[in-house]
Amino acid sequence: MSDTVRLTVAQAVVRFLAQQFSERDGDRRRLIAGCLGIFGHGNVAGVGQALLEEELRATDAGERPRLPYVLGRNEQAMVHTAVGFAKHRDRLSTWAVTASVGPGSTNMLTGAALATINRIPVLLLPSGTFATRVSTPVLQELELPHAADVSVNDAFRPLSRFYDQVDRPEQLPAALLGAMRVLTDPVETGAATISLPQDVQAETYDWPVELFAERVWHVPRPPAEPSRVKAVVDAVRSARRPLVVAGGGVHYSEAEDALAAFAAATGIPVAETQAGKGSLLHGHPQLVGAVGSTGTTAANVLAREADLVVGVGTRWSDFTTASRTAFRDADVRFVSLNVASFDAGKHSGLALVADAREGLAALTTELEGHTVAPAYAQRITTLWGEWDATVATAYDPPPEVTERLAPGLLTQAAVLGAVNELTDPRDVVLCAAGSMPGDLHKMWRVRDRKGYHVEYGYSCMGYEIPGALGVALADDTRDVFAMVGDGGYLMMPTELVVAVQERVKVVVVLVQNHGFHSIGSLSEGLGSQRFGTSYRFRGDQGRLDGGMLPVDLAANARSLGARVIEVEDAEGLAAAIAEARAAPRDGGPVVIHVETDPRVNAPDSDSWWDVPVAQVSALDSTQAASAAYTEAKKHQRHHLAPSGSDERLP
Repeated sequence: MSDTVRLTVAQAVVRFLAQQFSERDGDRRRLIAGCLGIFGHGNVAGVGQALLEEELRATDAGERPRLPYVLGRNEQAMVHTAVGFAKHRDRLSTWAVTASVGPGSTNMLTGAALATINRIPVLLLPSGTFATRVSTPVLQELELPHAADVSVNDAFRPLSRFYDQVDRPEQLPAALLGAMRVLTDPVETGAATISLPQDVQAETYDWPVELFAERVWHVPRPPAEPSRVKAVVDAVRSARRPLVVAGGGVHYSEAEDALAAFAAATGIPVAETQAGKGSLLHGHPQLVGAVGSTGTTAANVLAREADLVVGVGTRWSDFTTASRTAFRDADVRFVSLNVASFDAGKHSGLALVADAREGLAALTTELEGHTVAPAYAQRITTLWGEWDATVATAYDPPPEVTERLAPGLLTQAAVLGAVNELTDPRDVVLCAAGSMPGDLHKMWRVRDRKGYHVEYGYSCMGYEIPGALGVALADDTRDVFAMVGDGGYLMMPTELVVAVQERVKVVVVLVQNHGFHSIGSLSEGLGSQRFGTSYRFRGDQGRLDGGMLPVDLAANARSLGARVIEVEDAEGLAAAIAEARAAPRDGGPVVIHVETDPRVNAPDSDSWWDVPVAQVSALDSTQAASAAYTEAKKHQRHHLAPSGSDERLP
C-alpha cells in the first residue's frame, strides 16, 4: 500500500500546483507561477489557510514560496493579470486565481470568457456553497426551486474549456489532472475551472504521496501530414496572388523565424491579425501589416485581389475577414495551417492540422525554388511604401491638422507615434478596447516578437492595467506601456494598487478624450450621431448634452498610489515618456495623463465591419447609414467553394 499524507483538500491543491511543470523543446518551467486571490468566507479558511502554510514553510526553509500569493483588488482583473502573464509566456505558464463564494467567484466570469475566447490558459478556483447543504440557504447562495444542485458556479461551465466541482475529497485528483491536461493542450486550452465548496476545502483526507510528485506536462508540436503538405504546396505553386494571414498561433508556437524564412523564400506577402501582429518585424520586405476591419490599405488591397489565402494560426474572426468582405476574388481559395482542426476547417479550404512552426518549416522545404512573380513582388513593395508614408504623417501630423486642435490637445495617432518611437524596441505596448486597438493594429511598428500585446478576442474594457501587470510579472526585463482611454480606465483602475503593493512598474498612458471615442465614431458612422457616448452633464431638456464632466483621472491615479505625469503638449509627452522609462522597475506604476481630440481619426483602413443599422428611421443620418450598410453587404460571402486541391490527393 502506498504512503499517504493527511492534508485538507485546499492544502492538497496548493501542494499539487507547486509541483506542476510544463515542457516544450526541452525547456521546462513552472506551469502555475503563483496564486492571485481575494479572500472571503468561502476560501479564507481553505485555500487561504493553505497558501499561508506554504509561505510559512518557505520562510522556515529560507526560500521563496513555490506558489506565491498576490492579493488582487478585483476578481475579474485578477484573471486578466493571469491572462497577460500566460500570453507573454507563450501559454507555457500561468497563474491560479481564487475567489470567495457568490459575487467574488462570479466576478471572474468575464475573465473566464476572455481567457477561453483567446485560447489562453488560466486556472480558476471559485469557492462554492456547502456541499453538505447542512446550513442551506447560506449567505450568497443561489436558490432554485427546480434544481437544488445548481449554484452560481455553474455559470462557469459554458465559459471554461474544463469544469469540475469537487464535492468529495476523492474527486480532487481527477479534477486537478484534468485541469492540467487542458492548460497544457495547445488545442483545448482556455479557462480551467475547479469549483471548491467551502466546506470541502477544509475537509481532511489521506492522500497518496504520488499525487504530490513533480509532474512535467509536455506541450506537443504536432507535425504536418505529408500528403496535406503536398496539397498545400500544389495550391501555392498554382496561385498568382497568394497572401499569408498570420494569427496568434504564430506567436504561441514560437514560429516567427519559420514564418520569416517562408516569406523570404517564397516572396509571399504576410498580413497580420491582432493576435498575430509582430509575427514579422517592421522592415521585413514581405510584411504588409494588419488585415481586415482595422487593417492597412496595403494588406486590404492584396486581400481583395488574392487568389489564395494561407492562414497560419488564425481563427478567422470577423475583424480579420472584414466580416467576410475582405477576400473578393471570384475564385479565391483558402488554406488553414492550425493546430486545431476546428479552426483549420473554416472557409471550406485545405486544412493543414499541425503546429505552426512545424507546418511552415515543411512548406518552406517543399517550396524550395518557388517564388512569386516579379510584378507581384513590386506591387507588394509599392503598396507597403504608400501605407508606411501614411503612418509617418499620422505620427507627425502636418500643420493643417495641428492648427485645428485646441491648446493642450494632441491627436491619438500622435500619442501612439511618440510612444512607438521613443520606447525601447523590447518594450511592450498593451491595449484591449476602444479606438486604440484599431489604431495600434494599423500603425504600430513592432520591433520585437514580444513587443505587441493587444487583447482583441474579447476586446474587454478594463483589461489594460491588470493585463500589463501580468506581463510585468512575466518579464521584468522590459517596460510595459498600457495604452488606455478614459472609458477603459474608469472600468478598472483598481490594479494600480496591486502594482503599488508589489512594486511592479507598469507605464499607463491614459488618453483622456471625455467619452467612448471608438463607439462614438461607430455611432456616427451608423447614423446614431454619437448619442450617449460623451461624458457630459444632463442638460436642461433632460438629455446628456450639457457640459463636460469635471472628472480628474490624474488625481484619481495619484490617489491610488501611482506616480502621475500630466502632459500638455508634444514636447511634454516626449519628456514624460523619457521620465517613465527612467523610473526603476521596482518603483511601482507610472501614469502619463494626456488629452486628445476625439474628432481626429487615424488613417482609414478602406474596409468594413458588419454592425447592423436600423432598417427604418425618421433620421436622415440613419437612413444614409442604412443605405451604405445595404451596399456593403453585397460584398459579403460565405466562402463555401471547395478548395480545388483535394482532387489531387492520392
